Amino acid sequence: MTSHKTPQTMKPATAAKKLGVYLEATPAEFQEGVVSRTELNELQADPPEWLQELRRNGPHPRPVVAAKLGVSIAGLARGGVTEALTTEQIEALKNDQPEWLQRERATQADVRKEAVRIKEKNAERAEQPRRPRS
Repeated sequence: MTSHKTPQTMKPATAAKKLGVYLEATPAEFQEGVVSRTELNELQADPPEWLQELRRNGPHPRPVVAAKLGVSIAGLARGGVTEALTTEQIEALKNDQPEWLQRERATQADVRKEAVRIKEKNAERAEQPRRPRS
C-alpha cells in the first residue's frame, strides 16, 4: 500500500491570523477557500500586492493594533477600540495621545517591568544551590 499524504490546510481565519491581517479586508477568493501550509509559506515568503498593501495600510486586526499602540488587547477594549483600524487611524491615536492610551501604555510598561523582575528573581533562584529539606 502507498500512503497518500494530504496537504495540511487551514481555514482562512487561521491563515489571516498567521499572516497578521484582518480577514474581512482580504480578497474574496482568500476568504472563501482553504489555505494549505505550502500556500501560507509562499504568501509569507513572497507576499502578493494585496497582502503588502494590507500590512502597510490596514485595516489591521486587534493584536496588530495593540502592538502598534504599545498596549494590550484588553487595553484596547477598555479604551473603546473594538474594530480594526487603519495605519492612518493608529498614527492619529499616537499623535492625539488620548488619556486612555496614556493610561494603558503605563499599565503595559508596569506589566513588562514586573515580568522582568520575576524572570530575574527566578534566575537567581535557579543559580542558588539547593539545600536538602530536613
